[in-house]
Amino acid sequence: MTEQPPGAVATPDDPLSGVPSAGAPGALLVVVSGPSGVGKDTIIDALRARPADPAYHYVVTCTTRSARRGEVDGVSYQFLARERFAALRDDGAFLEWAEVHGNWYATPRAEVRRALAGGRDVILKIDVQGAAAVKSLVPDALLVFVVPPSLEALFRRLRARATETAEQLELRQRNAAIELARAGDYDHVVVNEDGQVERTAERIEAIIRAERARHPDRRVVV
Repeated sequence: MTEQPPGAVATPDDPLSGVPSAGAPGALLVVVSGPSGVGKDTIIDALRARPADPAYHYVVTCTTRSARRGEVDGVSYQFLARERFAALRDDGAFLEWAEVHGNWYATPRAEVRRALAGGRDVILKIDVQGAAAVKSLVPDALLVFVVPPSLEALFRRLRARATETAEQLELRQRNAAIELARAGDYDHVVVNEDGQVERTAERIEAIIRAERARHPDRRVVV
């Protein structure tokens, strides 16, 4: 099989985009989710800075939205034209996909399988819709829901980000209130307090270690 870079989207003839396959014993599929503005990207950056053995694999999500300032294609996201996204979706290249705030997002299936087969825990940062889809397809996935200390704190973070129009901001705030009601669908809920991102990352890391210790021989099928 030809090696592909970690963030590459598999084509339909890639063996890893075919029938479901089992990962190495103990390797986990970890979904980190939460409403927009809760700090998921900052938490992932904090997790990346923490040593892990073997190192976690961070899935690069595909999206049709435009890149924000400072984002790098293939690192922050895989930025795709809508036509390319639709073609890959129709060819079965995605584990899950969803439309969020008017843009499409998806998880490249082969990237997840490749990392799990190599014995690495896979960290998948996705929205609430995507998390539900992954859990339905992969019952052994570990779902972690990140929540703000309060709705007001979340709205304050969204306003401070200043990356959306007033209309987009209103939509995100409205959706956030709905998404927070889904906390009961998750295995763990972690509060991301203001200025405590390192503590949040530490708690998520502890959850992953505990889950691995409980199921050292389990093979996650994706």
